[in-house]
Amino acid sequence: MMYALIYDDHDLEHRLKRVTSVHETRAEAEGVLAEHRKTHGKRLEQCNMRVVWIEEQVAAGDSVTPDQFETWRPGEPIPEGELHSDED
Repeated sequence: MMYALIYDDHDLEHRLKRVTSVHETRAEAEGVLAEHRKTHGKRLEQCNMRVVWIEEQVAAGDSVTPDQFETWRPGEPIPEGELHSDED
């Protein structure tokens, strides 16, 4: 069980998502994501990478499908800003 940084272009036709790195904590994964955005000059909304929770062992370079990951670990507190859609 781990957090992973995946490349996700949000295209429903492309179900395979490439794992770019794996981490023991969400904070560690978010730090790597922040560094990526800083070096590539992309805001969060423009970045096609995101942090997910995966129940099985994966490694950087593996591919996963949406059935294999969740945005939040079960029981993990979800920040208030993530509870509601921006489209409401």
